[in-house]
Amino acid sequence: MSGGDLRSLAAVVPAVIACMGYARLASRRLRPGLPRLAAFLPVLVILPFFPLAFRAVHLRVISGFFLAWVAEFKLLLLASGQGPLHPALPLPTFVAVATFPVTLRDPKTSAARPGLGLIESAVMAALLAAIVSLYRHEERMHGYVLLALYSLHVYLALELVLAATAAAARALAGLDLEPQFDRPYLSSSLRDFWGRRWNLSVPALLRPCVFRPVRARLGAPAGVLAAFVVSGLMHELMFSYATLRPPTGEETAFFALHGVCAVAEGWWAAHRAWPRPPRALAAPLTVAFVGVTGFWLFFPPITRPGADKQVIAECEAMVAFLRDAAGWAVDSARSILSSCS
Repeated sequence: MSGGDLRSLAAVVPAVIACMGYARLASRRLRPGLPRLAAFLPVLVILPFFPLAFRAVHLRVISGFFLAWVAEFKLLLLASGQGPLHPALPLPTFVAVATFPVTLRDPKTSAARPGLGLIESAVMAALLAAIVSLYRHEERMHGYVLLALYSLHVYLALELVLAATAAAARALAGLDLEPQFDRPYLSSSLRDFWGRRWNLSVPALLRPCVFRPVRARLGAPAGVLAAFVVSGLMHELMFSYATLRPPTGEETAFFALHGVCAVAEGWWAAHRAWPRPPRALAAPLTVAFVGVTGFWLFFPPITRPGADKQVIAECEAMVAFLRDAAGWAVDSARSILSSCS
């Protein structure tokens, strides 16, 4: 993180807290509906501009996801009197729930599921560091091998970032949270992958914001398609934060395709007598479909302008920093032990 990004972070964090404090105050004084939505409009307009204050791709994309997607959708739900936000929440809890991609656990309706443990986190971090170290040989890799590494990189990075975010929310606000991933590599279908296993904070927002209103008017298949299309549009915005270029439409096409396939899966599953593959075969087929369509539509908007090179450079810098920090800590410990003995 450069000095400029540190200064931007020092400015953005208080600004976000002030915006959420205003939204909390407005929601306490106004009833749900158009008056509350009108009061939220200044915050809804300004939040998507905050990520542009950062130079680092990771900071732009992560803050974009937190502020331009998660916070916007949660404030829209609050404007209608829905969602996890409530005016009675203490300000730190309100800010954490509004801006972090976390899902509150309801002890009455959901059983506790273990999140990402320390050992799992360490293994994933080591795997991510190993993948980053392989990028120095990318010129000798086949294009599909490199994209497969990118896919693993995205999964491991998201798991670690969201687990760290959830841990921070637990520590700061004492929240009881659901895990954000549930072993997506075991998904038996696209509906299982996107709806119950991958980045669960997103479907938790898309269901009340998009799926249920559309389903109530046009039926469940239309609701599923609408949720996938909206997810595609929001991914276009996230990729625009990464590349600082206009959307290409490929992310929308990727998620629209998966939406159509998910609707087809639901139609097939409704016929109980029709055959379906065993889980041992369905899981690799699902992951393979996500990967192949991702090679075709998901990654090109990042790789075409070369934004992936900047991501790799930032990851290499982070790995080098952590390696140097670990070496310094080991040397310091040895010197302390030597002086004591």
